[in-house]
Amino acid sequence: MSEQERVRASFDRQGLMAHLGARLGHVGPGVVHILLPARPEVTQQHGYFHAGATSAIADSAGGYAAYTLFPEGTSVLTVEFKINLLAPAVGEHLEAVGTVLKPGRTLTVCRLDVFAVQGEQRTLVAAGQQTLIQVAARPER
Repeated sequence: MSEQERVRASFDRQGLMAHLGARLGHVGPGVVHILLPARPEVTQQHGYFHAGATSAIADSAGGYAAYTLFPEGTSVLTVEFKINLLAPAVGEHLEAVGTVLKPGRTLTVCRLDVFAVQGEQRTLVAAGQQTLIQVAARPER
């Protein structure tokens, strides 16, 4: 199974991403994009995307970016992440981009960037960093 097929199959089993209405965009070696359309269910009281939704798609984008570089028969878990919210997140959708900064046999470090997209305009609304661990494959639902 290709890295892209593994990522897409795993993503399709994520209840939170389905609940939020998120979908996979680009999937490549060490880079994954996740898109989150604007809808009232993912906003906070001022109509901006909620920080929890923003953080969730960032975490998953980084996790899957790392997973693209892991060998078959392994899985990925987040060890820690930090995210800075840089601007109110408002737009047609959010695009989270997870990029591997340093792959490792056990720990992998990723950069997390989240953009609010309105038409052709992309605004960086969150940035962070994440550490992930490669573990033996675990059953997925």
